[in-house]
Formats: sequence, C-alpha cells, structure tokens
Amino acid sequence: MMNHGHPKGIYLLFATEMWERFSYYGMRALFMLYMVQALRFNKELASEIYGNYTGLVYLTPLLGGYIADRYWGNCRSITVGALVMAAGQFLLFLSACWYYDTSWAKGLMLAGLGLLIAGNGFFKPNISTLVGRLYTDTDPRKDAAYTLFYMGVNVGSILAPLVCGALGNTGRPEDFKWGFLAACIGMLAGTLIFKGFGSRCLRDPSGRPLGGPPHYRESVRRHQIPSARQVVRSCRLAAGIAALTLLFAYGWDGSGWAEADWTGSLIGATALVMPLGIIADRSLTRMERRRIGIIYVIAFFVIFFWAAYEQAGASLTFFADEQTDRRIGGWEMPAAYFQSFNPLMVIVLAPLFAALWPWLHRRGWEPGPVHKQAIGLLLLALGYLFIAFGVRDVEPGVKVSIGWLAGLYLIHTMGELCLAPIGLSLVYKLSPVRFSSLLMGVWYLSTSAAAKLAGGLSGLYPEGGVAKSFLGWPVQTLADFFLVFVGMSGVSALVLYALAGRLQKMMQEEG
Repeated sequence: MMNHGHPKGIYLLFATEMWERFSYYGMRALFMLYMVQALRFNKELASEIYGNYTGLVYLTPLLGGYIADRYWGNCRSITVGALVMAAGQFLLFLSACWYYDTSWAKGLMLAGLGLLIAGNGFFKPNISTLVGRLYTDTDPRKDAAYTLFYMGVNVGSILAPLVCGALGNTGRPEDFKWGFLAACIGMLAGTLIFKGFGSRCLRDPSGRPLGGPPHYRESVRRHQIPSARQVVRSCRLAAGIAALTLLFAYGWDGSGWAEADWTGSLIGATALVMPLGIIADRSLTRMERRRIGIIYVIAFFVIFFWAAYEQAGASLTFFADEQTDRRIGGWEMPAAYFQSFNPLMVIVLAPLFAALWPWLHRRGWEPGPVHKQAIGLLLLALGYLFIAFGVRDVEPGVKVSIGWLAGLYLIHTMGELCLAPIGLSLVYKLSPVRFSSLLMGVWYLSTSAAAKLAGGLSGLYPEGGVAKSFLGWPVQTLADFFLVFVGMSGVSALVLYALAGRLQKMMQEEG
C-alpha cells in the first residue's frame, strides 16, 4: 500500500472499469442504430430487444454475486465475466459482418447479447466490492476512492461513443462491425490489465491478496456456507420466481392462453419475490423492517426515473440521428456522439454538486435525502418539457437545433446528480448489515425493471403511419412522445415529494 496516497489497487480497478464501460457504452451507442439501419428492424421491435437486453443486464448480478461469494471469489468472477463479455462483443462484430443475411445476423446478435448479459452478471457486482476491501472500515480515503472509481466509469463512457461512433456510425451499414470490434478490443484490454497486475496490486490493508475464492473453514466461521434452512428458503424463493414468471408470461386473450413477454415476466417476478422474501425474514426486527420498507418505497420511484433517463440509448438516439441538425461548420457529428454528453457533464458538474450540498447545509437550506430524490425526478420532467417545447409543430424529417438535445442532457445530468448518489447512500445507511448485499441487489432490480420499461416506452417513438398511444394518450408527434415522460416523471416527483417528510421522519425516528 502507498503510504500517503491510495493503494495501487484502486488505479488498477479504475483502469479495468474504464475499459469495461468503454466496451458497454461503445456497443450501446451503436446498437439501436444497427438494428434499424442495418437489420431493418422497425423502431418498436428494436426498442423491445433493447429493453430486454438492458433489463437482464441488471438482473444477472444477483446470480453472479452469489457465485462469487460462495465459490469463485471476486477476481476469478471478474476475469470470467470480462472474457465472456469480450466474446459477446465479438459475436456482435460477426453479426455486423453478415448484416445483409438478416436471419443469420439476428441469431449471432442474440447470442452475443446473451453472452454480454451473462458476463456482466459476474463482472458488475464484484469489481466495486474490491474497491472497499482495499481500505479499512475507518479509512477516511474510502469515499475519495469510490469517487476516483466512478471517474473511471465516466472516462470510459465519454470515450466509447466517440471512438466506436466514429468507426461504426458512418451512415454505411457495413461499418457497424468496426465499432463492435473496437468495443471487443476495449474489453480485452481491460481483462489483460486486470490479469497482468491483479496479483501484485490487489492487497488488503494488511498486505494479504484480495479476491480469492472463499476457504471452507473461513466460510463456515463467517456463516457463508448455507444451513439446511437457508437452502430451503432459497429454493422457495426460486420456486416462487419460476411460478410467477409462468403466471405472468401467459395470459388469456379471449380465445385461449397466449404466450406473452418472458423477459418482462422474469424481471417482474423477481422484483416481487425477492423484496418480499427479504422483508418476511423472521430474524428482522420491527425497526429493520421499517428501514427496508423505506428502501422499497424509494426504489419504486427510482424505476420511473431510470425508465425515462435510459431513453438516451434508445429513443433519444433515434431523435439525434433523424431530427437533430448535427452540422458543425462543414462537419456532421455522428449521432452516437451524443451519448458522451452525459458523462462529460457528470465530470464537470459533480464537483459543483459536491460543494453545493455542504454550502446549503451550513445555511440550513439543504433538502433532505428523499426530497433530493424528488428534485431529481422533477428535473427529469423539466428536461423532457424543454425538448417538447423545442419540437412543437415540427414535421417528421425536419431537423431542430443541437441545443435542444444538449439542453435536455444538461438538465437530466443535474437530476441524476440529485438522485443517483443519494439513493445509493440511503441503501447503505438503511440496510441491516447481514442483508446489505441482497438489498443492493434489490436496488439493481429496480434499475432492471426500469430498463425493461424504458424499452417499451421507446417503442412509442412516432413512426409514419403507425398509430400509437400510452394509457389512452395518443402519441402522434414528437411533442406527444416527450410529454409522456413529462407526465410520468412529474407525477412521480410530486407524489414522492408529498411522502418525503413522512419518510425522512421515519428515518430520524429509527436512526
């Protein structure tokens, strides 16, 4: 460990996470455009596939974290996950090589998405765990370490659309493959860095290697080997998820049982069974149940935030490509570049928000944590109201100024900085120690449900000659489409703000 700065391991994890995010966001910047422009899918089908993929990406960390804790350890899980994701990106490259043969290209694409989903399940829950284990529980550098690690996320997120977008988003369908190949190479680069330096850099404060598989005796001592009762309880949860998935996946259409959405059914079943299974645990005290209940309420509202926010990778990509004037001088900016706007704005604005909250606190003006969540939702609604005003009376095919989309991303980034870090902090604060990992999984479940919902809502994006509606609201123009998110986010903000006082009083009473 370094004597004054941070351990060497934090810089290794920074680099590894940076390349993994480069791979993920590079692929995401091209994915919707690839399906519509190369495979000739309509926007509704492309949005459904996108929602299924992003929803499952946030579901598999539950399983990956369990396998790491019980069998493989963090380092092996990260390496396996990274290699599986690299293989998934390579299959997307092959899919784009044969994009003109739609059936073959679609099969390769779906196989690639499956590998990306599985690999992310092993990678995502384990790399962030290693950050905390580099420090003692009382080390004052730990908060700064997570900030540094989060910077790695945003550096990768900025670079990915620029590099992969320049290679793949050229207006020629045959070039998408180069963007996917760049994402694959980025993932392999992260894997090589992690494997090459992991054994030397990943050490706990006492100098012992981190991330190895759990030892049997140590696992028994720490109660990591499940008892017969725990095994039975896990089986009941799995059976409940399976039963509800089947129930949700089939519905009566008037003439018989009709197959419905398997992915949405699995996410919905898991999002119901896991929270209920946790809060029904007999070892919980009344105070702990109330705290967990607060987490569930906030997680519910977070679904509406991320469902609207995640349009960045779906409908807002269509808008950037088709109806945004991207000419700057004699150069036309690729639509994929817009996905660098948010992480760049996060890096610029995060220090300002970090200074804002203490400044408000000293003057007695700082909003409570739940109020901040409501403000985040309100800013999201204002961002969509801003762009809805910009596209009012705009005919299909007519392009508007780049300032409207840039303004939306600026307002949404401010909303993200009000909601995302505060939500994670609340989960850590309110979770009983023995359930902290599971409750973090529940938090990711809300993101999974939001991502699936985001795909469905993106399918409402106006297409010529296709009649669409949302809860009876006709969606015929771009303004109609954006107003759907204004209403969803605005109502959620108002309801959460009304509940905020009571929820914060409960936290103070139980604190």
